Amino acid sequence: MVRKLYIVLILLFIMAASVQAQQLPLYSQYVMNGYLLNPSIAGSDGYTSFNLTAREQWVGFAEAPQTRSFSFQTRLLKKSYVIKQKSVNNRKLKPSSKGRVGVGGFLYHDKNGAVERIGFQGSYAYHIFFRNDQLSFGLSGGLFQFRIKEEEITYLDDGDMVIEEGIRKVLYVPDANFGVYYLNYKYFAGFSINNLFQSYLKFGNQALEEYRQIRHYYFMGGYRFELSRDHEIEISSLIKATERLTFQADLGVKYYYRQDYWAGLAFRTNGTAITLLGVRIKQLHIGYAFDYNLSSIRKYSWGSHELVLALKLGDNARRYRWIQRY
Repeated sequence: MVRKLYIVLILLFIMAASVQAQQLPLYSQYVMNGYLLNPSIAGSDGYTSFNLTAREQWVGFAEAPQTRSFSFQTRLLKKSYVIKQKSVNNRKLKPSSKGRVGVGGFLYHDKNGAVERIGFQGSYAYHIFFRNDQLSFGLSGGLFQFRIKEEEITYLDDGDMVIEEGIRKVLYVPDANFGVYYLNYKYFAGFSINNLFQSYLKFGNQALEEYRQIRHYYFMGGYRFELSRDHEIEISSLIKATERLTFQADLGVKYYYRQDYWAGLAFRTNGTAITLLGVRIKQLHIGYAFDYNLSSIRKYSWGSHELVLALKLGDNARRYRWIQRY
């Protein structure tokens, strides 16, 4: 009886922590990783992109959250989809009815304590043009595996190393996301809803039957100020909310030099200060974020680290140089 009660308490704590704090992975570099939050961004820049992200959260804590993700996105372009050159420094976009579809997909592995989540999603996006602006709609669907890692649960009785009979250790849950994205040379704005299905996580124990994936709402936006040909400032924000009235917001500013180097600072409403650094080497973009918690947790954690590697491929004559966001 003691063993069963302790297992239930452990699982309740893990699931409650996931719902309140991090049911979905957290990303500090949301401008580089916008597609992971909003499916309508798939193919929005016209390039074929491969992104690899690794995040270590709350370094110093045992079993702290860890996230790994790999994403792919592209625009289904046609030969008639070109940029007409009026002069050396002035290019005008000449859109046609073709090349409006973007597709993508991503794999990710998210570990939070003894609960592990592995998933895949595929996305479809449709892009509509208004002169130099672009409005996009996107939908994604996928399947996720939730797994309870028994070997990482500590028991009151050292002899009890088996999860109670009737409690499932592996679940498969379908889900979907929807998003809208508006893009201009100087600004961008997006809204997305994740966990549309709000699937229940039925581990087979009555005490856990009411835990489910709750809908997450993301609002993101940014504006670029061109100081000169080589210098730009970008202000951006990401607001996250759930149906359970939890709320979190990021506000940041970044400086770009020739689009090849950038550095910035951001602040999250949970009391986290974020340093952002990045460099572009031809088609490879490298971004790094360090999160430092200003609350009492800083006594026990060495902060959080996030690394993003992005490879952008494509023929510049058929892509959107003016939409570049890195």
